Amino acid sequence: MSIFRNALSKWLLVYAFAYVAFLYLPVIFLPIFSVNTAVTPQFPLSGLTLKWYEGLLETPALTSAAWNSLMVGVSASILSTVFGICAARAITRYRFPGRSSIHGLLMAPLVLPEIILAVSMLLVMLQLGLSLSLVTVVFGHVLVCIPYSMNVLTSGFEGFDRSLEEASADLGETAFGTFRRVTLPMVSPAIISSLLVSFTISLDEFIMAFFLTGSDPTLPVYIWSQLRFAGKLPGVLALGTLLLLGSAILMIIAEILRRRAMRRAQLTGGLVA
Repeated sequence: MSIFRNALSKWLLVYAFAYVAFLYLPVIFLPIFSVNTAVTPQFPLSGLTLKWYEGLLETPALTSAAWNSLMVGVSASILSTVFGICAARAITRYRFPGRSSIHGLLMAPLVLPEIILAVSMLLVMLQLGLSLSLVTVVFGHVLVCIPYSMNVLTSGFEGFDRSLEEASADLGETAFGTFRRVTLPMVSPAIISSLLVSFTISLDEFIMAFFLTGSDPTLPVYIWSQLRFAGKLPGVLALGTLLLLGSAILMIIAEILRRRAMRRAQLTGGLVA
């Protein structure tokens, strides 16, 4: 039996490495070709250069798209985190009819085809008489980001010891005061992690932005428009490399904060016990 388990664990390890290689190996070529002197991405490289990165700041349309993505990302991350806090607290603290169904509906954007969500959001916006703009893009991104925000915040609220809130109430603090002085500081790492994750998701979101944007494109929409021109491909590769690096840094920070929140909650629970 132990021999079978050892063989199975080895095959699972091989499978994990093969899966990661299949998933991320194409991404490795992005920064490699972004420093190639030739316009066409091919091996062997013609030479090494950073001129494609230097040319990014000299493109007004790119700067405008980056600023649009920044505004949309910040707005979507704040709104989705606020909604996520309310939803995660309700799910973890209270028992009410339809709780599981509501939780499933809130997490539905994770499993529904995103193009269906985008088309549905477009129809709703048009029926409401709203003109397509960055505001409608924010609405769409909030819909996509809320499930990710809830996943992070739910773990933060579940690891939080309720006896701390009960102690605050026993000392005469109001419900809102307890939430502001006790609950929020304890789950603040999860909140920061939610903001970072939501911002990263919004920054990389293309389908929602493609359907809901007006005359002000976001960065992913701008990148898609540039792919039609072969001469713009090196600049797109350079920009994609910077986005990949920025997204990876934000996700690493978010994961560190999430784990810190879990350890903090476990430590607090042990001290109270």
